[in-house]
Amino acid sequence: MKEEKLGTAAEVIFHNDTNFYTILLFETKEEQFFAVGSLPDPKKGRRYKLTGEWKTHPKYGEQFAFSSYEEPEPTTEDGILSFLSSGVIKGVGPSTAYAIVKHFGEDTMKVIASVPERLTEVSGIGKIRAAAIAESYSQHQGYAQTVMKLAAYDISPAVCMKLYRAYGANAYDIVMENPYQLIDDVYGIGFQKADRIAQKIGIEPDSPFRIRSAVIYALYARAGLGDTYAPEDELAEEVAGILDVPRDSVREAMLDLALNGRIFKEVLGGERIVILASYRRAERTCAFRINLLTGCELSPLPDDPYRLIARTEKAEGLTLTETQKRAVISSLGCGVSIITGGPGTGKTTIIRTMITLLKEAGISFRLAAPTGRAAKRMAQASGEDAQTIHRLLEYTYAEGDDRMYFGRNAENPLDASCIIIDEVSMVDILLMEGLLNAIKPGTRLVLVGDADQLPPVGAGSVLSDLLESGMVHSTRLTDIFRQAQESMIVVNAHAINRGEYPSFNTKDTDCFFLERSGDREIAQTIKHLCQERLPKFYGELDPYRDIQVLTPTRKGVCGSVELNKLLQEALNPPLPSKSEKVFGERIFREGDKVMQNKNDYQLEWKDIRTMESGMGVFNGDMGIIMLADGDAGTVSVLFDDSRMVTYDYTNLEELEPAFALTVHKSQGSEFPVVVMPMTHFPPMLATRNLLYTAITRARQGVVMVGRPNMPGAMTDNTQGRRRKSGLGERLKELTMLDSQGQLI
Repeated sequence: MKEEKLGTAAEVIFHNDTNFYTILLFETKEEQFFAVGSLPDPKKGRRYKLTGEWKTHPKYGEQFAFSSYEEPEPTTEDGILSFLSSGVIKGVGPSTAYAIVKHFGEDTMKVIASVPERLTEVSGIGKIRAAAIAESYSQHQGYAQTVMKLAAYDISPAVCMKLYRAYGANAYDIVMENPYQLIDDVYGIGFQKADRIAQKIGIEPDSPFRIRSAVIYALYARAGLGDTYAPEDELAEEVAGILDVPRDSVREAMLDLALNGRIFKEVLGGERIVILASYRRAERTCAFRINLLTGCELSPLPDDPYRLIARTEKAEGLTLTETQKRAVISSLGCGVSIITGGPGTGKTTIIRTMITLLKEAGISFRLAAPTGRAAKRMAQASGEDAQTIHRLLEYTYAEGDDRMYFGRNAENPLDASCIIIDEVSMVDILLMEGLLNAIKPGTRLVLVGDADQLPPVGAGSVLSDLLESGMVHSTRLTDIFRQAQESMIVVNAHAINRGEYPSFNTKDTDCFFLERSGDREIAQTIKHLCQERLPKFYGELDPYRDIQVLTPTRKGVCGSVELNKLLQEALNPPLPSKSEKVFGERIFREGDKVMQNKNDYQLEWKDIRTMESGMGVFNGDMGIIMLADGDAGTVSVLFDDSRMVTYDYTNLEELEPAFALTVHKSQGSEFPVVVMPMTHFPPMLATRNLLYTAITRARQGVVMVGRPNMPGAMTDNTQGRRRKSGLGERLKELTMLDSQGQLI
């Protein structure tokens, strides 16, 4: 039950300047207690009216958790002196505060607010300083009034501070007029939060502001599912249903947004579509840049390519097939080329051969992959430096903007004549746009990946679109090499791709199946495997780093959410020596394996080996919690054994437990052993390419637990959701234009 407490901050025990999380020793006339909540710039001695409720902390006992606050204007001389001495007004310290109060007494606040020029009557205060004091007080009052007004609509102090920073004293008026404007102007406020504010302040359900925002929201929601665009009629019906408004109102909103350049309405591949401006720009840019790179003249090789390959084979002890040789030669002879194939088909051998040839030819090159794990594997396999695409492009962050910015771009292109990108199936359309913008004409771009894996987490289907368009030279590798044939992981992966059922539990196998029936029995077996059986079976296996549970879904007993709870309790149980932070229904505990679930270009990291620092943590990055400070509301995570990142409670939602991952989240990663539940999953998830992707994440062993018919059922299911992505169509259209830009 909510209570109000009027009193004074006796001590500021803790305060975080970033998220305003504060712990106070608070005194009222009747009692003294600890108060916790969000409070900007708290100072000892300041009076507050806190609104909240009592809660019991498991370690620190009873606390008053406040959700809003007011700062009453002081009226007594002692109160005014305490207020001014706290440092809340810039330019006024304890001695100046004493002098001002001694001169004006209980009229001090009226003087500062109404006739600040009278402050010059106090010795040591001139006109400039008096004006500065008045300005600081005005800003303080503006913020305090904003908080008080917006608190009536359950808007938190932390959000109020964001609004005040964005709009100043006009924050309240702007929110009252159009709360949906906050989505564009205030980082961290999306449609749902703005819509809740709108409902509380009485914005009409059919407000044009609301409908336009819902259209943008729906398009971004589709982008979250991988689509870069939506069919116009389908989108109009969807938004009308969500908001319960007429479709004509939605179409009118779409027209307004199109006239303002926020979205585009166009015909693509014979279909009328609606697309966000950012995705349209990305698709058109990618099509243009690929077409440009494909048609550019390349620097010649110093010798016949076959002789170069022969020398490389001898020097490296390799024997390439004719298909591999053609892949190398065509890649070095084309502006843009694709090499695709499953596990064990020799993609790494081709990359190593190309690197040797490029070195001999004196052609500079760079290697990159979408994730840190994939880049690390690429470097180990090639013997050369490799980095993430983001680092290659020298990314930067701009708060409040939905675009990535890169130091490398068309004006400052990459200083290499050949760029080789691995794991291209993970690259979404926005990242590909950034990459292509940074590649100068005449550069060779080689894209390597497995087209049969799941599409990227972000929007678009870059690799599939390019292959299906037929506009880019590609080589598909199908032969499995002898060493790879000895692995049932590789054999099963290719069998699944051909529509054949995988085999388990054969002699000397690395693919196992444990038959279990109910979901709870499956989950308990997985726990036992990770905790005891697999570490014993494989010897020196680390349950944290070397065993990864993968599942098609987040939901249910065998989904990642419930499996993470089960595995956390088994593999990293609570101990008095382990720190932890409770966040909603999650417990972040020292020693937990966690994953970043969104790109955050604002997060700062520090390399504990080199002491280098930088910005940005990306979707799919995995790490271990080193410290979980429940009092401070922070969690420190070590990524890639070197980069330390500290999260506060405002961005803890970006972290999720990683003892169990969805198969989508595992893309680009490779683990010694993969364990996967096999139960009834929704048909859109229980697909052939999801099973294929899961199996190909494993290096030493795959263990599946559950219903024996499921691998076959998933192999038979090729009806996975097809993304709506326009890169292929735009590339086709571009190649059909004549020199005047007219369709041929």
